[in-house]
Amino acid sequence: MAIKCLSLRIDENMLHKLHFVADYEGRSANAQILILIRDAIEEYEKKHGKIEIE
Repeated sequence: MAIKCLSLRIDENMLHKLHFVADYEGRSANAQILILIRDAIEEYEKKHGKIEIE
């Protein structure tokens, strides 16, 4: 699986809060975002079924 880059526009206040949470969890902001995305996908799939990727 290839790793892709994604540009993200985020409010400065929200970014500071993200860094705070990531630091508390002992993660980088990037790792924290990946965990949040993974959790959102898992929650979606619980409600709507597995997302099939071709």
